[in-house]
Formats: sequence, structure tokens, C-alpha cells
Amino acid sequence: MNLPADIKGLWTPPPLSRRGFMRASSAAATGYALSAGPVRADAIRTDAAGLTTGEAKVAVPGGQMPVYFARPANAANPPVVLVAMEALGLHEYIRDVVRRLAKQGALAVAPDYYFRAGVDLPNQTDFSKVFAIVNAKPDAEMIADLDATVAWAKAQGGDTNRLGMVGFCRGGRAVWQYSAAAHPPKAGVAFYGPLEDPAEQKAIWPKSAMDQAADMKAPVLGLYGEADQGILVMQVEEMQDKLKDAGKTAEFHIYPGAPHGFHADFRSSYRKEAAEDGWARTLAWFRRFGVL
Repeated sequence: MNLPADIKGLWTPPPLSRRGFMRASSAAATGYALSAGPVRADAIRTDAAGLTTGEAKVAVPGGQMPVYFARPANAANPPVVLVAMEALGLHEYIRDVVRRLAKQGALAVAPDYYFRAGVDLPNQTDFSKVFAIVNAKPDAEMIADLDATVAWAKAQGGDTNRLGMVGFCRGGRAVWQYSAAAHPPKAGVAFYGPLEDPAEQKAIWPKSAMDQAADMKAPVLGLYGEADQGILVMQVEEMQDKLKDAGKTAEFHIYPGAPHGFHADFRSSYRKEAAEDGWARTLAWFRRFGVL
């Protein structure tokens, strides 16, 4: 399968043994992205006990953008954490991450900023159709959608002075982009977010994360896998050097032997030790910078 370099790890071939994986029908029923292939039967499931969860619509140019949110029940003025999804859409894994953050005291919200295409991304099985949509998303539009999500969260009583952001894969790229934008988060965490962009994307993605190293306005924690097929260790090290030279606050951790998507507990790319360590570092990063 010919995939863009930054998301090669999103698709993994079916395991030699399907033991421990759901059937496609079961995976669909539980809300996971079908294009990612086999779904782990032991994917993490975070309950909603003590939380208020739901779906809402946020007014943006071009329509009403769906969001999924979770917050501690009856919490007053909780911090806000944006959750930027993978290219696979707003499916159950991303919703579960939202609930995990709500359990930590945040009003967490994941916007479905690919909604304008009118396609249900989680139920797509053809990767080429998925990436035709996500690769057509202009950065300027995405940043405006994130700004609108933050405004919505503030209107719901969230404390946007304590704004955090975490993203995975293409969502990790969104963390880097938003951290260099006009209204950045207080702290960001990018799980295997691409640092360089394909040349053919220049028209709608004018600047990569690497191009904007000196423009970063928020401290970012970058979590990457040594065995990532699309984001090479030398790229991560180059970004680290650029940020250091620019006097920016950032930290990186590269997990030995970990592939792209090591935090995605519903896929065969999942690496428990790296995922758990990365999540602990995420929460510690948010606490360090006053988000949680």
C-alpha cells in the first residue's frame, strides 16, 4: 500500500494469528476506525463514571463542527484540553482519550475538523479515500477550527487560561502547528507528530513544524518511536536542535523499538510500556505548566 510517509505506521498488516483481535463486525460495533485494520480485543475502555460526556456542535465557517467532550460532573471552571485526532477520524480510541483526561479533572474536547467532507471517516475502509480528505485540510482552516473549539469550551465554563493540547499522528502535527499559532495552548504534547511535510502539500500547508521551530509559543513535549517508518530519529533530533538553538522550551523522548502509533491501544502497533510511560509524561507535562 502506497501511504504518505508520516502515516505509514497507521496501517499494519493483519497479524499472523488473529487471536486477541476483534472481528471486523465487532470492531465496527464498538466504534473503532475500520481502515486501521484488526482491532485489539483488549483495547482500553475508560468508563464515564463521575463524568459528564456528550456530543455538541461548534459554529465554524462552512457549517456546524461536531465535537466530543467529557468533563468531571459538577466541576466548576475546569482546565481545557484539546484532543487532536489521528487521520482516522473521531472514533472510539480518541473518545476514550477524552474521557481519560476528564478523569484527571479537565474539560477535554475533540473536534471533528474533517467534517466538511461529509464522510464518516471511522467507517471508511479505503485508506486512499481517507487521506484524500485529510491531506486536503488547510492549516489555516484547522487553526480557525481549533480557535472556535477553545471559544466553545470557554462558553461551557472551561478555564481556557489553562489550555492544553495533545494529539496523535496527524493530530500531533496539529499540536506543533497550534503551538506556533496566534493563540497557542499553555502546553502541548505531540505523539509522533510529523515534523516535515511533503513538498506537494506546500500550498495548503505553508510551513512544517520544522519550519516554525523558532516561532513556537508553547512548550511542547514530543513523544516518538525509534522504529517509526515515516518520522526518522534524525528528524526528531534536528527538531530538538532547532528548538534549543531558538531558546524554546521543549522535551523529546524516543522509545526504543517502538513503531508509529505506539499509544493506539486498539491497534497492533500498540506498545504497552511506551504508551503508559508516554501518558505519564503527558500528565506530568501538563501539571508542570499549570494545565492540570
